[in-house]
Amino acid sequence: MTCPVAMPEVVDHLAELTGFRDRDVVDVTLVSAFRDLLQPESVAIYRPVGDPEAQRWLTRARLRAHETTPAADSVWTELEDLPPLATMPNHQRCLREQAPLSFKSAGGVVSLFPLGSEREVGAVLDIRTRELLSDEQRRLVCSILRVYRNFQGLLDYSERDTLTGLLNRKTFDGAFLDVAAQSAAAAAAIEPGGTTCLTRASWLGVIDIDRFKAVNDTHGHLIGDEVLLLIGRLMRSSFRYQDQLYRFGGEEFVVLLRGGELENARTAFERLRGNVAGYVFPRVGHITISVGFTPIRPGDSPAGAFERADKAVYHAKQNNRDQVVYHGDLLERGLLIEESHTGAMELF
Repeated sequence: MTCPVAMPEVVDHLAELTGFRDRDVVDVTLVSAFRDLLQPESVAIYRPVGDPEAQRWLTRARLRAHETTPAADSVWTELEDLPPLATMPNHQRCLREQAPLSFKSAGGVVSLFPLGSEREVGAVLDIRTRELLSDEQRRLVCSILRVYRNFQGLLDYSERDTLTGLLNRKTFDGAFLDVAAQSAAAAAAIEPGGTTCLTRASWLGVIDIDRFKAVNDTHGHLIGDEVLLLIGRLMRSSFRYQDQLYRFGGEEFVVLLRGGELENARTAFERLRGNVAGYVFPRVGHITISVGFTPIRPGDSPAGAFERADKAVYHAKQNNRDQVVYHGDLLERGLLIEESHTGAMELF
């Protein structure tokens, strides 16, 4: 643990760290870099997820000395299956104080370092060694983490809507294809007993604020922007940590909902609709939203799935607004015709 680290090796790892735009890959690359540079017993990144009152630890990446491939919690992991924050009080303290700390544990020493960017929820880097890290090693860790935080800030700037902090439109297509692939793999999985897993479908929802133009015309664009900001916050509190939330521009928002049956998806979108309808917006009062959603099908394109959900939103807005409409219900009721060979559809 006391051998010096060659500068070219550090530079190579920094180049690899900043060569990706996928946050999951960046975290995996970070733990791999520290495993190679410090040769610890293990290195991991833990991030708190869930509601502030009942947060849990999500393992973003973990790599032990004898392992070649990092492990991480699955995107399908239910919040209740993750360890509560109270199970790792020192990690809580590191996160709360935003300062490194070390403590002895069975078989060695645990060194913790706070992670995060201006927009992202904090995380904790956990490095386990047989002996306490030297001053030189701690300086190395802190220097690499500064690069990591700066790079995360650049990703935030390029990937997030500046007003709401939600993901922006240009990040959607790649994320959609990833979710579609994960959903297809999960749906094809065979559960114990030989049954096919059918409960891990993914869903795309399109959300539109009802009569938003009237808000801007009556109260001005500054108040309108505040409404958009508050809608973003209500979305964060209405969905799970693994769901991806987007602002597409104007008053239009999109959700990629990972996993669950139809009624689970309907309940999630209804929860958002109810939370918005019950919220009193400053200067504006009550507003409502219209929501359309559809399953992500095998072989789906981002444009095809979005069009289906958007048609359901259009139906909601043409029929009294303030409701959640499932695309499949429109097909079943004969209110929508879908030509399967082209994906074209028409509302009556």
